[in-house]
Amino acid sequence: MPSPPLTPEKWTPTAIFTLVILGLSAGLQLSDQGVQSLSLSAIQNTFDTGDTALGSLQGVAGFLIGSLLAIPLSRLVDKYSRKRILLSFIFASATLMALSALAPNFSLFFLGRASAGILEFAMIPLVYSMIPDLAPEQDRVLANLGFAAIMAIGASGGYYFGDVIIATGDAIFSFEAEPWRKGLLLLSVAGLPLFLLALLTQNPARYPGLVASSPSDSIVQFLRQRWKTMVLFMGAAGCMVIAVQALNQLIALAMERRFDADITSIGQAMGIILLIVSAGSIPAAGLLDRLLGRVLQQASRPGIMALGAITSIPAAVALNATAYMDQAFIIIGVFIFLTATANALVPTLLQDLLPAAIRARSFAIWSFLVSTFSASGPLLSGGLSDVLFDHDLLLAITMTTVPALCLSAFFALQLVRELRENKAL
Repeated sequence: MPSPPLTPEKWTPTAIFTLVILGLSAGLQLSDQGVQSLSLSAIQNTFDTGDTALGSLQGVAGFLIGSLLAIPLSRLVDKYSRKRILLSFIFASATLMALSALAPNFSLFFLGRASAGILEFAMIPLVYSMIPDLAPEQDRVLANLGFAAIMAIGASGGYYFGDVIIATGDAIFSFEAEPWRKGLLLLSVAGLPLFLLALLTQNPARYPGLVASSPSDSIVQFLRQRWKTMVLFMGAAGCMVIAVQALNQLIALAMERRFDADITSIGQAMGIILLIVSAGSIPAAGLLDRLLGRVLQQASRPGIMALGAITSIPAAVALNATAYMDQAFIIIGVFIFLTATANALVPTLLQDLLPAAIRARSFAIWSFLVSTFSASGPLLSGGLSDVLFDHDLLLAITMTTVPALCLSAFFALQLVRELRENKAL
């Protein structure tokens, strides 16, 4: 009697549709974050807060609390219907988006935005648990990158159409409120058609995968065996995320202050940058993985991370030095392209290292730890802006990103060495 397959043998139309819905769900969350980033000045005026509070909003609220919820929820992902969990995430996120848009004070707004972040980080274990069970093994990298591309389109749309979303929400909702609130509320309404489409997704069978399970399917046992590899992985990925999120979450407000620009021009420029970067960095990462993989095998992925970190340091330095807005946007585009290429294969690398039976829980822990770094990026930039740099956010961003990129490159190079020395990993 033939053995059951370890991975899906071929794509099915429902599997492809499910992958698209996963990307759209995460993309909606990132669109919401884009509109919020463009509205930071208005939010600051509404609630009369400082830069540190905004950094906390973009960091702690945007990442940390949502990822905390991912850890207990991931146990459900490993045991129960992943389709039902996806539907629950979409419904909960849309509801919390709407409630946060109507919050009367900053404390409740902060809490609402933190709770709405459940979709992004609680979906990480769900998404990267499902993709290996939807895609044939030879297409797993392509599936991971395809999900990232769809998600990135949502992020670029939130920036590019941010002023349109705010204006449309202001026109549709007739009650008295600030326009930025109505823009966020309009995005929450988009969760309804997404929920209905998600009803048609697949709840895939759980394939054992090509990675052997640990003897007890225990995360603790796994970490005892591979603690050094995982520490290096977390150092490389975490420090990279500090740099990326220090820029991503506060760059709109920093550009508005430094160059006295309006949110329409900033949003359109950032939307175009994110779209071009997603169209370029994802295939670039796939090509580099194929070329370097012939020499470095699995170690090619942390090698790409190190390369991206090292080459993006000059862009981070140049960003604060430029005197022209157009040049600044070009530098931002280069920085995001290099760091996005470095990050594109992180989920694939982690899937390579994880036994299938602990995949969702491990991704939840990973998302929490990385989100701690993510929260640190904008929080450090906002604090430096308030305390040391007289509200010069662009300088504060540079002073946060450069040390973080140096550390990321160091850990990534050590991980390359570790993986090359231990071929069994």
